[in-house]
Amino acid sequence: MSSADLLTVPVADPLPTPVRYRGVLRRQVVSEIRLVFRRRRNIAMLVVLAAIPVLIGTAVKLSAPRPGEGPPFVGQITGNGLFLAFAALTVCLPVFLPLAVAVIAGDAVAGEANAGTLRYLLTVPVSRTRLLLVKSMAVVTYIAAAILLIAGVGVVLGIALFGTHGVTLLSGNTVPLADGLLRAGGVGGYVFIDLLGLAAVAMFLSTLTEVPVGAMAGTVVIVIAVAVLDSVPQLGGFRGLLLTHHWLDYASLLRFHIDTSQLVHGTLVPLAYTAIFGTAAWARLSNADVTS
Repeated sequence: MSSADLLTVPVADPLPTPVRYRGVLRRQVVSEIRLVFRRRRNIAMLVVLAAIPVLIGTAVKLSAPRPGEGPPFVGQITGNGLFLAFAALTVCLPVFLPLAVAVIAGDAVAGEANAGTLRYLLTVPVSRTRLLLVKSMAVVTYIAAAILLIAGVGVVLGIALFGTHGVTLLSGNTVPLADGLLRAGGVGGYVFIDLLGLAAVAMFLSTLTEVPVGAMAGTVVIVIAVAVLDSVPQLGGFRGLLLTHHWLDYASLLRFHIDTSQLVHGTLVPLAYTAIFGTAAWARLSNADVTS
């Protein structure tokens, strides 16, 4: 969000009505989203994410692994073009998507502070709560766009390369294409909720520093540390509270009998992180002494 966009709100006017407030907020959100999607760095990340299903699909088409060979999902692609989207999300979720979230969310507030515009944004006047809300909505929009891009390219390319003759699930059952697409939407939604928790953590770190790279690196370090802890079986039930523990539980959606209790638990954990760190980010920004 640029200071010029916020200067469109007259300072001398009385308090806006709810309708006018929503209109101003909408314009600010749209302006921030445009700013995020126009940055070359962010465009480059989307291009890289879109290239993942292309690379996987090309490799599978050339090597033609039989079902049961290779990592989960990959062996299913040759007979189920829709599984290319699932395979791409599985590859992107541990590394590429968290990195994209770290860059976008970590730069949200710290980037303004580093550029020296945060102080001016808050003296227009614009409430700190509204600023955080606008930044958060732009981050959420980018995350949704990234997931849709990966899944969309995976579905289209998978169908083009391997066709669809019904969708054979991991449990061995075959369901119609419409059912498969519905499950694909569920997988995308589940991944989106998972990444919300990480985005909240990155936003909180972004309010703690004026160096965007510090918030980005801190987010990546947290993901790595949590993944390492999740690989230690001695931690027992504590692992279920870790942010990354349930990230791949969407595999339940690719079985004929869906384990809803597993999915519910897998969504409650990242939502809890979102609430906790979102509140912490708001508290930090609301009370921070902004000097730049």
